[in-house]
Amino acid sequence: MNSDRHRSPSSCCIVGAGPAGLMLGYLLARNGIPVTVLEKHGDFLRDFRGDTIHPSTLEIIWRLGFLEEFLALPHQKAEKLYGEIDGQTATMADFSRLPTRCKYIAFMPQWDFLNFLSAKALQLPNFRLIQNARVQELVEEQGQVKGVKAIIDEQLQEIRSDLVIACDGRHSVVRELAGLPLRRFGSPRDVLWLKVAKQPEDPEWTPGHRGPKKHFIMIDRGDYWQCGYSIPQGSLATLQTAGLSAFLQQVAAASPFSVIRLQQEITNWQQVKLLKIRIDRLQQWAKPGLLCIGDAAHAMSPIGGVGVNLAIQDAVAAANILSAPLQKGTLSLKTLQKVQRRRAFATWATQSLQIMISKAGQKPRSKPPGKMELWLRRRSFLPFLFGRLIGMGFYREIPKGL
Repeated sequence: MNSDRHRSPSSCCIVGAGPAGLMLGYLLARNGIPVTVLEKHGDFLRDFRGDTIHPSTLEIIWRLGFLEEFLALPHQKAEKLYGEIDGQTATMADFSRLPTRCKYIAFMPQWDFLNFLSAKALQLPNFRLIQNARVQELVEEQGQVKGVKAIIDEQLQEIRSDLVIACDGRHSVVRELAGLPLRRFGSPRDVLWLKVAKQPEDPEWTPGHRGPKKHFIMIDRGDYWQCGYSIPQGSLATLQTAGLSAFLQQVAAASPFSVIRLQQEITNWQQVKLLKIRIDRLQQWAKPGLLCIGDAAHAMSPIGGVGVNLAIQDAVAAANILSAPLQKGTLSLKTLQKVQRRRAFATWATQSLQIMISKAGQKPRSKPPGKMELWLRRRSFLPFLFGRLIGMGFYREIPKGL
């Protein structure tokens, strides 16, 4: 076993080069902390990832001085999010009144976002990114995490550091190895993703949920549409038994595509990808020498597309809280726990709202709308309120010194 030892007084090993990992790695390295980021894949090209860049994230990029360069990348803007209520299109969220530089959500392939962040981070002398690195074990000494062991270039190597931060997503290996207690909330639905090639006559499509019970969403990918169709959790086998043709008829009823076009595009079930929705959060985000943030600490539902936004906010809060102790070599478990205390309410409130919306969407319509529902429909301020919650979250995190 090779040993790659990094025992500087304030070193950090981040596992996972997603939005949280790369943003945190950049901010820490910018503050003079030696950072190693381990990514299990060789690139960032994965389909069906969260591709929403919220106004609060764009505000952080602006404060870092990269906004103009970032927005030169291909993207679509959504100043409002729409949904379908009783067959009619309604504005669900309006971002026009946000106190941010950009008053819209940018839809951008996540691989472009991650390539941009990694390129900026790699310009810093104390940042390094190691790809094709699969973490296998935690290095622990006297109850303290001191690094990780990972397979790199087909060899088991040891990366030692004063702090390991898990940013490796909802199926976090580091979280499992650490044995941190996880509370699961479940979800009533899953999502099936599929691609449909764009045609010149296709109409403009504003991002939002459409169709019966708002179970369809479509994202412009330039030369194709990325389509998501929500199904009751665990019902994929039943759909497959009924046949691909019957499933495509359901999608056609909720989408702007004809059955014939879908049948020409989607010819087998291998072209339909299942995303299992889960909502969970750690009861404890930290143990001595280790911290979890982003999806590794709290998996979110796709509702509102807020998962990336919360992960970025976690990263900024962590950088703000941890930079000085790492610089001084005074990091403690109490310091790590401050990150959880800072982000706990935003996590709880967002998940609670998602769970409430999910449950409301499952209730059958058996009677006319009640007084409360009618009152909500008439409140013109609600799209602005939802725009603030979706666009900025419950806490707004700004990098210190900017």
